[in-house]
Amino acid sequence: MSSQERNAFFRQRRGLLAGMAGSLLLPSLANAFDVPDVPRLAKHDYAGVRRHFRTKLLQKGPAPDKYEPLTAPADADRIFYRSGYGGELELTAWVSKYKREQKPKPGILFLHGGNAMGIGHWQLVKPYMDAGYVVMMPSLRGENGQMGNFSGFYDEVDDVLAATERLRHLPGVDPERLFIAGHSVGGTLTMLTAMSTHRFRAAVPISGNADAFRFFNRYPEDIRFDDSNTHEFEVRTALCYAHSFKCPVRVLHGKEESHFNDRADLLVSRARAAGTHIEADTVAGNHTSALPAEIAQSIQFFHGVAA
Repeated sequence: MSSQERNAFFRQRRGLLAGMAGSLLLPSLANAFDVPDVPRLAKHDYAGVRRHFRTKLLQKGPAPDKYEPLTAPADADRIFYRSGYGGELELTAWVSKYKREQKPKPGILFLHGGNAMGIGHWQLVKPYMDAGYVVMMPSLRGENGQMGNFSGFYDEVDDVLAATERLRHLPGVDPERLFIAGHSVGGTLTMLTAMSTHRFRAAVPISGNADAFRFFNRYPEDIRFDDSNTHEFEVRTALCYAHSFKCPVRVLHGKEESHFNDRADLLVSRARAAGTHIEADTVAGNHTSALPAEIAQSIQFFHGVAA
């Protein structure tokens, strides 16, 4: 078995074990914290909340997934960006190879699924490159053997915001035409990032989870924060801050992944009530097989917003 095949096996095994935990173990574990039927709609803007709230990690350590080396794919360059308090974290990102032209190119920040970045994630983004975008995929704190502590959907948003600044300052990239998309864990981070900054023209979260209470109820092994504090869940829950989106949004899920499609309709209704241009759709397929069609839809959406 090759190194890449072995890492893929471990990632699949972890997903299966997490699914088993969700179906077999959670009746006892679920009592560790309350899972509200409907998370409340917070009063304050998410970006403002992030400026004041610091997550309390009871366990500190790397991201949970097995990983492969961060050697750049053949059609990408490996670059670095700084994140964390005072820029103490130097993290890796891959950027598609491109030629600078007289007219700057639009950029897409694509957030990978899972809690480690790999070549398989990069292979998904070729349609964006073919459509004329410069693509940047950042790894995040604690992933792939890098510095920093995994926090589960909170401090990682700081990394995405730092990567956004790196992307917008790349030579030949138009800082006024930036877009963000992401899959699974990356889809959740896409939602939270689109609530945190005005940098993006549009956002497409793919298979993201808008309800952190439910997510961590399924995957309690990923909780590193103080789960006795309800606010720790709320700052990871897009539903609580659905009024905070700062760009048009298209929420996508596969038709065969209802367990990931937590409250998309409620997210849309809350966001629309705040005046957000937001759409939601389901695409034929499951968590992975729907991805090509979902990425094609995201490109259509980005083109329409940029027109």
